Amino acid sequence: MNDALQVYALCVVLLFLKMLAISCYQGYLRLSVLAFHNPEDAAFFKRRAREAERPQVIRAARAWTNDLENIPAFFVLGGLALALDAPATFSAWLCVVFTLARVLHTLTYLAGVQPWRTICYAAALVCLLGFCAVITTQLAMG
Repeated sequence: MNDALQVYALCVVLLFLKMLAISCYQGYLRLSVLAFHNPEDAAFFKRRAREAERPQVIRAARAWTNDLENIPAFFVLGGLALALDAPATFSAWLCVVFTLARVLHTLTYLAGVQPWRTICYAAALVCLLGFCAVITTQLAMG
């Protein structure tokens, strides 16, 4: 297994764990005060369902939704770059920077910190575009 593939695999695992953590965080926010929006969840804890989710839960859900819009593209583009034997060092760096940017994006999203959230989002997007360029170059070299 080459080094770039190992880096990619580690980044995939870290991003999965980050997404799992934000899901658990939403559950924690609900359980810590036993406040649930879904009637079946509230009933399980013998509570009345809330009209709306807590603001912290909504913010975490939005960060998670943003992950769903971006991280699968990394899985596909990063995997394609490696499958097409893109330059290993460049691909590995794209993986690391993307992963770091997405972790920081989540933290800044949860904290409500601008402009850092947008900067982290843009850094991850640049990595995805970098993968697009690498893939296109590899295909052109045929």
